[in-house]
Amino acid sequence: MMNIKPSAAIRKNYNEISALCKRTREPVFLTKNGEGDLVVMDLETFARRESVLRLRETLLRSEADIQNARVRTAEDTAAAMRRAAAEAANG
Repeated sequence: MMNIKPSAAIRKNYNEISALCKRTREPVFLTKNGEGDLVVMDLETFARRESVLRLRETLLRSEADIQNARVRTAEDTAAAMRRAAAEAANG
């Protein structure tokens, strides 16, 4: 369910809107003169959405790497790490 409130509600009913955001874990859409203006959400919901977006971006990049054959096997990665460690040790 989409929560929509007039922008004046944030000034008059801040605590109510804050409680609504926390209770529903959904954003509240504020309107100004009948048009969409702002979106308000509690910090926990915002942080969770940001985390999901970062994970999605990572997964999309990984999927593109797989599709474009830009991935290494675990064995190749381990061998490259051993070579890098040996080079670092040898100076």
